[in-house]
Amino acid sequence: MTQSTHNRAAELHNMAAHAHAAAAEAHGKADHLTAHELSRKALELSTSAYKYSEQLAEEAKKPAKE
Repeated sequence: MTQSTHNRAAELHNMAAHAHAAAAEAHGKADHLTAHELSRKALELSTSAYKYSEQLAEEAKKPAKE
């Protein structure tokens, strides 16, 4: 895995974590509609990060082309 693909995976995970934190803050302010929207976005970002990481792991298992 190249550094750029690793950085992209890390970026996706960080974006998901930020969205989760923003949702928690909105929920703490009793802004449940915004919290729900942010939670949905966090889930989407988490799913994207997971799928991207899985894809990278599968590619890493393949033998290198010569």
